[in-house]
Formats: sequence, structure tokens, C-alpha cells
Amino acid sequence: MAKKDQEVQQGKAKNEAPRKNSKQDKNKKPNIFVRMGRKIKETFSELKRVTWPTFGKALKATGVVLVIVLIFTVIVTGINYGLAELLDLMVSTGA
Repeated sequence: MAKKDQEVQQGKAKNEAPRKNSKQDKNKKPNIFVRMGRKIKETFSELKRVTWPTFGKALKATGVVLVIVLIFTVIVTGINYGLAELLDLMVSTGA
């Protein structure tokens, strides 16, 4: 009887087509163009939800940034000038 069971199991194994692992199909990445298309769609979807500032607010924020950059430029230039003068003083008196 055991021999007959083995033959039945072997017969099933021969008749059954090899199944693809459905877990592998789920983990398989789509090609690059599909992924790029999805990413572009997601980007435009997010851009639709953005609350854009008014022109006045954007202009005001730009002005604030420019003033801060100007202040830091003056500070760094002053430090640079001071250190250059100090170096010049050290070099001229050392010789």
C-alpha cells in the first residue's frame, strides 16, 4: 500500500505545473519607467496640496533673506579685514 501511495504522489508531482511563488511576484519591482511615472504623479499630486504664499509675502520673505545675507557679508568682510591687518602687522614687525 505504501508503494501505491508513493506512485500516486509521484504522479501528482509529474502532472502539476510548477507554480510561481506569489510572494516573489509581490516583492518584484516594476521597471524603471513605471516607477518614474508613479513618482512624477505623486509629485504633482503633492504640489496641488501646497498652500502657495501671496506675492506680497514672497517679496517680504525675499527682502528679509537679502538683509540677513548683507549683514553677514559685512560681518565676515570686517573679520577678514581685521585678520589681514593683524597678519600684515605681524609680518612687517617680525622682519
